[in-house]
Amino acid sequence: MIEIDGSYGEGGGQLVRTAVALSAVTGKEVKVTNIRKNRPNPGLKQQHLKALETAARICGARVSGLSPGSSELFFAPVEIKGGKYDIDIGTAGSITLLLQCLMPALPFAKEKVELTIIGGTDVAWSPTTDYLQHVTFEALEQLGYAGSVTLKERGYYPRGGGKVSAVFEPCRLHGFHFRKTQEKKRAGKNLISEEDLHGGQSQEGEITGISHASNLPAHVPARQAEAAESLLIEAGYGSHIDVQSHESFSTGSGITLWTGYCGGSALGERGLPAEKVGRRAAEEVISESRTSAAVDIHLADQLIPYMALAGNSSYTVRELTLHAATNIWVTEQFLDVKFRIEEKEGLFEVSVD
Repeated sequence: MIEIDGSYGEGGGQLVRTAVALSAVTGKEVKVTNIRKNRPNPGLKQQHLKALETAARICGARVSGLSPGSSELFFAPVEIKGGKYDIDIGTAGSITLLLQCLMPALPFAKEKVELTIIGGTDVAWSPTTDYLQHVTFEALEQLGYAGSVTLKERGYYPRGGGKVSAVFEPCRLHGFHFRKTQEKKRAGKNLISEEDLHGGQSQEGEITGISHASNLPAHVPARQAEAAESLLIEAGYGSHIDVQSHESFSTGSGITLWTGYCGGSALGERGLPAEKVGRRAAEEVISESRTSAAVDIHLADQLIPYMALAGNSSYTVRELTLHAATNIWVTEQFLDVKFRIEEKEGLFEVSVD
C-alpha cells in the first residue's frame, strides 16, 4: 500500500484526485492522510466525494473515508470497467475537476466509458468546460488519448445544474514533445517571433474563444467578447470569439480564450462589469501566448500523470507552479519514473522518460 501525505506541497484536492487515478491504473492500494489540512475548510468536500465515489464505481474499489470533512481516505481498486455512468454532483461543484480524478485511468478500461455528469461547467478555481475541450483534450490527443466531452447545458455557481456528456475509448498512450510550432498571426499579419530569429520554429496562431451567458441580457456576453477582442487587437493578435446567450437552470456568464496549448478564462460576478470579465480572460491568454513556452501553467500540471504513463515526453512552460510540482511528486510515488526539470532561456522544460 502506498501512503500519501495529503498536506504535501500544494496540499489540495488535486493531490487526492491524482493519487486515486494512479491507484486505479497501477492496482496499488492507497491511503491518503491530512487531506486539505491547511485549507480554511479542511477535508473532503461534496465535489471530492462524488469524484471518489465515481472512481470507486468504475474500478470496483473498496473505499473508506468517504464523508464530508474526512481527512483520511483508503482506496483499493480492482479492475477498471467500461460502461455508462450517470453522476450528479448535487451542487455547482466542478465537472472538470471530477473528470480529472477519472481521466488518467480511463485509457486502461476494458471497454468504452460513457459519462453523463451534472454540476458546474463554469465555476471558480477550476478549468472551464471550454478549456477542457479545446486545450486539455487537444493536448492529450497528441499523447494518443482517446476522449471527448460535449457540453449540453452550462451550470454556474451557486445553482449548478450544468450538464456534459463524455466518452472515453481504451487506448495506448505514446510519448510526445510539446513545442510551440504554430504559425503566428497577429492582427491578420504573419510576424517573426523572437524565437524564430534564433532559429526556432515557435509561432502563435489566432486566438479563438467563446463568450457566454445564461438568463442574462444578450449584451452581457457581447460586451465580454468586445472588451476581450479590443485588448487582443491592441496587443497585436487576431481573434474570433463566438458569442452565446442561453436560458438555463442557473444564471451566470463567462469567457474562455485559447490558442494552441494556451488558454485564459474569466467568470462574471455580481457587480463586475462585463468589460472587466472580457479583459481578464484576454490578459491571461496574452501573458501565456506571448512567451515561447509550449503550454500554459494550468495545462502544465494537468499533463503530468499522462506524460508519466506515456513515457518519453516533455514540454516547456513559463513557470513551474506548486500545483505542477505537487503533481510530479504524487505521480512519482506510483510510477517508476523520474521527471527532470531544467531552466532554459527563461523557461522551464519538464521531461520524463
